[in-house]
Amino acid sequence: MGSLDHHHQESPPLPQDLKVTIQHSSLVFPSQETEKKSLFLSNIDQVLNFSVETVHFFESHKDFPPHVVAEKFRNTLAKILVPYDFLAGRLKANAKTGKMEIDCNAAGAVFIVASSEYKLDDIGDLVYPNPGFKQLIINSSFDDNLLEQDDKPLCIFQVTSFKCGGFSIGTSTNHATFDGLSFKVFLDNLAALAADKPLAIIPCNDRRLLAARSPPRVTFDHPEMLKLKMPFGEESNNAPIFDITQEDLDFKIFRLTPDDIANLKEKAKATVDNENSRYITGFNVVSALIWRCKALSYDHAKGKTPERESRMLYAVDIRPRLNPPLPASYVGNAVLSAYANAKCEELKEKPFSRLVEMVSEGAKRMSDEYARSAIDWGETYKGFPHGEFLVSSWWKLGFSKVEYPWGKPKYSCPVVYHKKDIILLFPTIDNDNGVNVLVSLPSKEMVEFESLFNKFLA
Repeated sequence: MGSLDHHHQESPPLPQDLKVTIQHSSLVFPSQETEKKSLFLSNIDQVLNFSVETVHFFESHKDFPPHVVAEKFRNTLAKILVPYDFLAGRLKANAKTGKMEIDCNAAGAVFIVASSEYKLDDIGDLVYPNPGFKQLIINSSFDDNLLEQDDKPLCIFQVTSFKCGGFSIGTSTNHATFDGLSFKVFLDNLAALAADKPLAIIPCNDRRLLAARSPPRVTFDHPEMLKLKMPFGEESNNAPIFDITQEDLDFKIFRLTPDDIANLKEKAKATVDNENSRYITGFNVVSALIWRCKALSYDHAKGKTPERESRMLYAVDIRPRLNPPLPASYVGNAVLSAYANAKCEELKEKPFSRLVEMVSEGAKRMSDEYARSAIDWGETYKGFPHGEFLVSSWWKLGFSKVEYPWGKPKYSCPVVYHKKDIILLFPTIDNDNGVNVLVSLPSKEMVEFESLFNKFLA
């Protein structure tokens, strides 16, 4: 089945300091006048007030040296801030409701041009989440005169050139503005405008499509929004999934090849008939494997009872699940947390196919009424998703398939902040349908996780 080295990649020696110098930073405004207005934010948007940073790496291109890309990108950004006018706005609280909304006031997006003293090849394996990548999207320490002290832009873009003529485009956007799918549409539109073409997809900015009902009607229990029941005497460490606290963690990448994923599917199919094998998808088998390893490694390391409940969360796109469906071009956050729940005993003893089925039930549960009820739950109780951990999948978002005038990215990845309650799935550098699983855990749990992971694949 492949050795340990095949499935898990040790940290290569990476330059932590990419020797990045900011050449200049500026505010970019919409290229034509936009309407001053307040943009309503749904209850899903409301809980996502934090930045998501991505870096897109490009090899050198004879027609597009980095300074040409930077100039073209700046001009394109001014154009795209017309249909995406909210990106040039600022978050504010509505005086009547106390809720966040976006003041579409054309205050501008931040644009940075920078250079690194390294060649792209010098910075190592781009797949490996180098903390140094944070320098490729700097969201503080701009020119002192650029922003007022309390001015918080909703998006920042940074073009960084490397010594070889390659470059990166770093992006930082407030998560209240986009989910992964709508950010991919935004990148497609950015690429189209950069090539002097019309928008690939006209964005739908009407977030009232996901407003709570009046009055709110919570028709399901929504255990994904409540704290877990812990056995008597055990304190829950179950902070909300979006708690941003940092702690001392080991992190490793576990690679699954297309063959590994095919074998996991075969393992799951071994105990079900063909009729019931619809739920045996790549995402479901990978998530079931992670769930088992994560829950049991916690139990082993902490000496917990097998009665302990483990809950895994993952995001489900609700656009096609609503009635009527949301437009595919809907810009705001249209993902909700699906959950799978089981006692650790079951995760250890049950056939793999049952774990895969439990994962699939989370998405199956997400009907129009369930989604509307979850949005109304947010209106009534103002809570966060709660679970032991969240699987955040960048695997099939397709950021590295966006075709810019200067070509497709060599690789696109999130800038990673290690948290033990978020496990990231992201694509391999050659997009071969394999997947990289990034796990951050305290060292004792990591040893256990790795052992369980390799044992199951053997």
